[in-house]
Amino acid sequence: MLVENVMTPADKLIKISPMATVREALRLMKLNKVRSIIVEKNSPNGAYGLVTFKNILQSIVAEDGDIDLLNVYDIAAMPAISVSAKLNVQYAAKMMVSSSIKRLLIIDDNELKGILTMTDIIEILMENVE
Repeated sequence: MLVENVMTPADKLIKISPMATVREALRLMKLNKVRSIIVEKNSPNGAYGLVTFKNILQSIVAEDGDIDLLNVYDIAAMPAISVSAKLNVQYAAKMMVSSSIKRLLIIDDNELKGILTMTDIIEILMENVE
């Protein structure tokens, strides 16, 4: 099975500008009940990023950050770790486990196609278990 058959497509993802504040990111996450949001690239040749609760907590707690002064760009994982939509899910899962990654962006030709989470993979496995 390919990643493209399991991933959440890009049109269903929540995105934010890299120049938005961390408070805006938190507001979007709360409103949409998600644990991560995609950071849009700032140019055609730029990189997509990812902001998670962990990034936000690290910036606020560890660095005593102010969510109104910090931009998303300052705390995001940029570039986010990504794979192709045409990759076999097995390899994506192996990469996630070996690198302790919960989410992979799906990017082809430097364009966002979707996101693959550990939950997506587990749900597929559970569907096949009787």
